[in-house]
Amino acid sequence: MRLEKCWFCSSTVYPGHGIQYVRNDAKIFRFCRSKCHKNFKMKRNPRKVKWTKAYRRLHGKDMTQDATFEFERKRNRPERYNRTTVENVLKAIPKILKVKADRAADHIGDRLKGSKQKKRKEDKRELEQSLHMVKAPGAFNEDPSFTLPVDTKLKVKVNQKQAVAMETE
Repeated sequence: MRLEKCWFCSSTVYPGHGIQYVRNDAKIFRFCRSKCHKNFKMKRNPRKVKWTKAYRRLHGKDMTQDATFEFERKRNRPERYNRTTVENVLKAIPKILKVKADRAADHIGDRLKGSKQKKRKEDKRELEQSLHMVKAPGAFNEDPSFTLPVDTKLKVKVNQKQAVAMETE
């Protein structure tokens, strides 16, 4: 069974599925679904369309360089069948899958590292802009310690007297 790749989104096209387009110069384009075919006809660049694998690889969303991808590479040259080679390959498959999963998890972890700091900055900015929603406006006049510190962790102290006073207002 020959599995082809979609020219536009790089997903797998199974036999009997998808669309095949042959240009005048005899170049064959295979598409997994009409969505890819229509985007191709509109002359869209797959590297600029966010849902394609080309976009994801180009913008660092998916791993591009990894030695485990060599095992899945398409080889046009037939190889001689050797029983010991097949046994070794079958024994190595679980190890390869584990290495691949670990590297993918590391890749995702590296991508998410910067997002914690970014999220903290956004939260801090939002708190600075809408501090009036957290504390009553009159409280700023009574106690000036409610202003936000610069480049430190945010801590809001509320004693019971203030909490009771806020509830009664």
